[in-house]
Amino acid sequence: MRVLGIDPGSIATGYGVVEKKGSGPLSCVSAGVISAGAKTEFSKRLLKIHDGINAVIGEFSPDCVSVESLFYSKNARSAALLGHARGVVLLCAARVGLPVYEYPPRQVKLAVTGYGGAGKTQVQDMARAILKTKEKWPLDASDALAAAICHIHLLRPGMGHLLKQPSKLRSWRDVKL
Repeated sequence: MRVLGIDPGSIATGYGVVEKKGSGPLSCVSAGVISAGAKTEFSKRLLKIHDGINAVIGEFSPDCVSVESLFYSKNARSAALLGHARGVVLLCAARVGLPVYEYPPRQVKLAVTGYGGAGKTQVQDMARAILKTKEKWPLDASDALAAAICHIHLLRPGMGHLLKQPSKLRSWRDVKL
């Protein structure tokens, strides 16, 4: 199984392709950031994200897409801009028939670090440990890899209950295995 994880952003969109073959370990196929530029006109930023995601899908042929869902923001403008970027990502996946799985940021962090309130560097360090690599990606790419890892982890037998009630999970101790 090959999962494309996406950390959408209107300035920088992280992507990470994670592969799981049989019962073997997870491996990083590719990771990076589609940089749209803060000073670029917004519609052109969305086009850059569109073209970048399409190129990643075309090059790596993922089986599905795992993307962080929207979180509640105090800044309505930032949330709206992020929503546009997410929409472009969802459209790219839908146009080629890829199933999309959405996970709240807290659930992604919980699945990767064991703590739903983990910081970006903690997520990056754990993604590197899980993927058994010393490569240090940009934080947006690490977050995207974490989204892909989260999806693969939640597909394991006995983990389905995490998909049903993610909002009740506050720490790894809340997970009943």
